Amino acid sequence: MYAFKKSLSMGFDQAVEHVVEELKKEGFGVLTDIDVAATMKAKLNVEGRPYRILGACNPPLAHRGLGLDPDLGILMPCNVVVREEEDGSIAVVFMNVATVTGLSSAEGMKELGEDAAAKLQKVHDAL
Repeated sequence: MYAFKKSLSMGFDQAVEHVVEELKKEGFGVLTDIDVAATMKAKLNVEGRPYRILGACNPPLAHRGLGLDPDLGILMPCNVVVREEEDGSIAVVFMNVATVTGLSSAEGMKELGEDAAAKLQKVHDAL
């Protein structure tokens, strides 16, 4: 399983703010914020429901991971998607970091992935 998700009943912008605040509580900052709907509109003139990709980073975990495997950066940051569903509900989809870090054979990577996944699970549960 490469992701896990939660459904929210609130406005899109409010959901994004809520997710960012809960990420902060677990030590994650948002390094990137990609507005997919705006990009598709600008590049392809295609209308779409709100869809944002938040690139979350927990610096201590990132530092630990890069120390274990310098190539880990290709799998970073921990992406969290906030998107509006057809019914108007908001889906928040979290990268399953344990699955992603499992792609590395570096010693200690399994534990790192489990630690990061546990933090994101706490964010999921707090929403």
